[in-house]
Amino acid sequence: MRNPVDVLLVGVGGQGTILASKVLCAAARSAGYDIKMSEIHGMAQRGGSVVTQVRLGEKVHSPLIEEGKADVILAFEQLEALRLLPYLKKGGTIVVNKQTIAPVPVLAGLAEYPDNVLEYISSKVPGSLAIDALDKAVECGNAKAANVVLLGAMARNMPIDREIWEQALENTVPPKFLEVNKKAFAAGYEAE
Repeated sequence: MRNPVDVLLVGVGGQGTILASKVLCAAARSAGYDIKMSEIHGMAQRGGSVVTQVRLGEKVHSPLIEEGKADVILAFEQLEALRLLPYLKKGGTIVVNKQTIAPVPVLAGLAEYPDNVLEYISSKVPGSLAIDALDKAVECGNAKAANVVLLGAMARNMPIDREIWEQALENTVPPKFLEVNKKAFAAGYEAE
């Protein structure tokens, strides 16, 4: 067991970042890892940043991930991926949702959303995965399952068996949303 694996989940309020981090922690715990998690909600209810730091390993002492040390960034929105990119270590993995959500300064006309974010990330992180999680979630039956599509895309490169992830979903997601979330997880897990 490599010790530890550091994962940043980043997005904006309402995208399901916290649920995804809870499923990740449940899966890691079931796989026998020690886990530490820290959440930061910056005006999340108003579309502000949400960052969750999850560290898993044989023994983890702190939930905080230093800049340049994250093994994985799971980004629910492009600008958030760009903002947290300095936290990714050399050789790390990033999974980015193709979705864009304009922050308040952009909506107010005080700033512009940067062009070519995905191209920039791809140039800095070979092997990065950009996925249209929203479209895949809609195909599965619920746009709100985009977070689980992204989780599935990340999960296939984590040291946790798929069956454990699926059981973590069952233990975490409310029953009435479970079937669509299972489909969403599979769509992400099998995405190219």
